[in-house]
Amino acid sequence: MKKISVSLSGHQTSITLEPEFIDALHALAIRFGKPIAQIIGEIDDTRTPGTNLSSAVRVWVLNQMILRLAQN
Repeated sequence: MKKISVSLSGHQTSITLEPEFIDALHALAIRFGKPIAQIIGEIDDTRTPGTNLSSAVRVWVLNQMILRLAQN
């Protein structure tokens, strides 16, 4: 498990993810041309209240990979 620290809405927060999810998040950030902090912020803004941010990031990464496979 690794931690990523980002600033969301002006406050520092960190999420803990498996290295594989961090690698996938980095790859998706490059693909979308966005900083990781921006992607995490967008996930934070749209997640269901009460959902853990780390879990929301994992689900987002998984959904992006599923969409990518469906396009191939």
